[in-house]
Amino acid sequence: MSDLRDRQDLRERQLAHLTRPGSRPALVVVDVQRDFADPDRLTEYGLTAAALSALDQAVTRIRDLVDAARAAEVPVVWVELGSDPARPWRSSNWLRGGDYDAPMGPDEPCVLGTSGAEWYRMRPAEGEPRVVKRAYSGFLGTDLRERLRAAGCDWLTVVGLTSECCVYATAQDAVQLDWPVVVPRDATAAYDLDVHAAALVQLGLNVAVLGDTDEVVDLWKKAAQ
Repeated sequence: MSDLRDRQDLRERQLAHLTRPGSRPALVVVDVQRDFADPDRLTEYGLTAAALSALDQAVTRIRDLVDAARAAEVPVVWVELGSDPARPWRSSNWLRGGDYDAPMGPDEPCVLGTSGAEWYRMRPAEGEPRVVKRAYSGFLGTDLRERLRAAGCDWLTVVGLTSECCVYATAQDAVQLDWPVVVPRDATAAYDLDVHAAALVQLGLNVAVLGDTDEVVDLWKKAAQ
């Protein structure tokens, strides 16, 4: 019982820091693109009906958060994969297929200029920054850090796809760069329910405070007050 109270007290202190006067949050949306989110493009991954349903629900909640962020004047930053055939990610080639020097294959996701790289069921509004990455983290080789610093953002909500990969990598880099991070459990997903559950455990242990969409919106409102 004492351990539970200690965890509750810690969480209250963490959230109080996020809602202190003058605190400025931002929403970072990661890789909700057709090649990662459109069920018609995911058949080779063999998702179960339950996993497809969870993915659909996560995309809906992400879209809800985007709408709520705009209404609350919380900056929305869009991080998207842009695979460039002229610059293949060779270590990824090696990891997935064993051939470090292979050219980019026809099944590479989110190739620049293709329909698979388009945002799915949501899109950036005019003036909202878009950051194109070529690997997992939205911070690696991009100006995401500089954009968030310039906007005066004090803490981040990271959402998107997938929880164990690009969401994890982006959130982990954010906390290492000194931003407190919140990850809503219901606004991210993986292609396997057990993988998603494990990703949330890892995020909660070392990277982020976990919550849900409604709690994040409430935090934004409190910060605005």
